Amino acid sequence: MLKELINEFYSSKEKDKEKVAFYISDAGKCPRAVWFSLKNYPKKPITARVMRIFEHGDYTHMRIMGALFSLGLVKAVEIQIPDNEFIHGRADAIITLDNEPAILEIKSINSFKFKNTKPEKDHVLQLQLYLHYFKLKKGVLIYENKDNQELKEYVIHYDEKLVNELLTGFKGIKKHADENKPPIIPEDLEEWRCNYCVYLDSCKKIEDERGK
Repeated sequence: MLKELINEFYSSKEKDKEKVAFYISDAGKCPRAVWFSLKNYPKKPITARVMRIFEHGDYTHMRIMGALFSLGLVKAVEIQIPDNEFIHGRADAIITLDNEPAILEIKSINSFKFKNTKPEKDHVLQLQLYLHYFKLKKGVLIYENKDNQELKEYVIHYDEKLVNELLTGFKGIKKHADENKPPIIPEDLEEWRCNYCVYLDSCKKIEDERGK
């Protein structure tokens, strides 16, 4: 009985909101999935279990930020990026690193991903956009293993070419949205993105109409 009540509580917190712009978290996603989101297509609801996973990430963020505050390294927290053409976002924090300001992003991941020797591609792309809009040259991705609380970090330096490619991609999706035409699925898109996509049913329908 309690399990059902708890799941109902978390499920009720997930409500669709009309999307009117791109977000930093869209960086690295399938362009068609971003297009679906921008066009406010119906999507599969996020489960109560996934909502609890998100909440666990929030607690991880608070614990790590608490330690950094105590160390006197935090300059600002939860900072909205400056107004711009069409991208919204909010960085976790700006900290002082080696006597210079740096963007900080905190992520919690499972043991399998924690074993990787490189940061997640999507996380790097998101951090690059934050560096671009805050006009900073350096950022830090700090990962906590959600299974055992082990930490590791990656220092990321601003890559202007990569950011320009990202912004060009967003502009392309915006053009497709204005013309009401879904973008094609990239040939190199990882299969897991499709398997977990909340717009999978809508995407299959489009592909079926195209005879694929």
